[in-house]
Amino acid sequence: MCIESNVEDVNRRIAQACERAGRSVAEVILVAATKTVPFQLVERAYGAGIRHFGENRVQEGKWKIEAIDITVRSNSTWHMLGHVQTNKVSNTLRLFDVVQSVDSVRLAKALDEHLDCDFPIFLEVNIAAELGKTGLSATQLPTVLDQMATFSHLQVQGLMTMGPVVGDPEEVRPFFRQARLLRDSLGLKQLSMGMTNDFEVAIEEGSTMVRIGRAIFGKRSY
Repeated sequence: MCIESNVEDVNRRIAQACERAGRSVAEVILVAATKTVPFQLVERAYGAGIRHFGENRVQEGKWKIEAIDITVRSNSTWHMLGHVQTNKVSNTLRLFDVVQSVDSVRLAKALDEHLDCDFPIFLEVNIAAELGKTGLSATQLPTVLDQMATFSHLQVQGLMTMGPVVGDPEEVRPFFRQARLLRDSLGLKQLSMGMTNDFEVAIEEGSTMVRIGRAIFGKRSY
């Protein structure tokens, strides 16, 4: 597996998508999704220029973050991408720099109560209203934001969403467009959407952060 060439290819595709959309490549952050990826490959991705990494599970993130070279850890930003249980809030805040998957006021309150300084979060929205997927509904967001305004330390930076799994990425475009319009209506800056199958469409529709696993690390082994 040549992670270095994979990263180069992903960066090239990001740049091309930005060009098509008339955007600057500096507007898009590449987050390497490292679920099931050993820490040695994380270090290789860092060597290839990646500075943002995302994990789906607190426990897996714990052993991985603690195992990687201290230079990599010190110069990287780690994003929690998966659902966070309230009993794992303390470890989540100790290990991660951003939580992208805040999907309830209850979780937000638990996070805030464990903090003594400002901390960035994203609100996870189930943009396609898919059954079985976590995330707030679009209609819940204004009320949730009003409630979170009373918290002392959480800084809501944007929205995070996933498009439906479909064969043609073009089928996801309307959902990504809806997410961007929702983000704009709420006055937020960041929009985390787009993965290996659909990140180019996501960028064309306004994503500021793409979460790429398979295109960098190859097919996952479960």
